[in-house]
Formats: sequence, C-alpha cells, structure tokens
Amino acid sequence: MTFTHRLATEADLPAIRALMDIAIDEHLKAFLDPAQVELSKSIMGLDTQLIADRTYFLVEQGARLAGCGGWSRRATLYGGDHSTAQRNAALLDIATDAARVRAMYTHPDFARRGVGRLILRLCEGAAREAGFRSVELMATMSGEPLYKAAGYQQIERIIAASRDGVEVPGVRMGKPV
Repeated sequence: MTFTHRLATEADLPAIRALMDIAIDEHLKAFLDPAQVELSKSIMGLDTQLIADRTYFLVEQGARLAGCGGWSRRATLYGGDHSTAQRNAALLDIATDAARVRAMYTHPDFARRGVGRLILRLCEGAAREAGFRSVELMATMSGEPLYKAAGYQQIERIIAASRDGVEVPGVRMGKPV
C-alpha cells in the first residue's frame, strides 16, 4: 500500500475531525468501556495550533485520509482545542525539553498498515531537524503498543481524565531522537 504525506491546512479540518471521531470510537473500544470512551472525547481531538504551526501531518492513500498526527515545540502534551485544562502554548526550550508528538490518529480501515509508524518517523525527524534531542507523548491504551514497538519508554502512568467515577488512563512516554 502506497501512502503520501503532507502538512495539514485549515481546509483539512472537517476531514481531520471526522477521522478523529471514528478512530476514537473504534480503536479505544477494545481497551476501554463505553463510559471511558465517551470521557476520552473530552480530552482527545484536534489542537488547531498544530496546524497553525505547520507541524501537523496528513497521511493519505490516493484521495483517502488514512491518518494524521503531528509534533509541537509547545508545552501542551495532549488535548484538543476544547480541553483547555491541559493546554499550555509556551514554547519549549530545545536545550532541555522534549518536543511533543501530538494527536495521532489512524482511520480504522488503515490500522496495522504502517500509518502510525510513518507519522512517528515524520514527527521525530522534524523535531530532530528543529534541534530537539528527545520527544514525549501521551499514549492512549490503544496507542501504547505502537509506541513501545517504536522504541518509546514509559515515563509515568496517569489518569488523563476523571469524571463521576469514570477514569481514563494514559501513559506518558518518551524517546531520544
């Protein structure tokens, strides 16, 4: 299967949001119960700052969007535009901080076909070219196996969201680049 990639633009927002919705629903249900999947939507999703910063990649097969994901030189580790509690637009210090790999999603039709690994390579390469020596990310339970296979190490396990007795676990992971 041949994939192409490019940087996302504001015109891609509807397609990105649609892909994220289906990816969250489909990929998380094997790891979380329905209440946890719903709560996940309160913290997951698109951070349009990544598109404005031109650090958000789209992976396509022909005219189909197969996946998306990006990296950031900003302090926010995870969360979409609507999840303001996790947001911090401060710029990272390339001498001491790890760049962030953010908002990675693969359309279920393209799962296990190399889309996630391609996005990771693009993000890691761009962060390295920008001067960063390491990257960090917040893994969902469905993403953790991919990141482990790609050489990421666990930094800490957290509760990424909690409401009304429902908790969504996450794993902060990192890797040198």
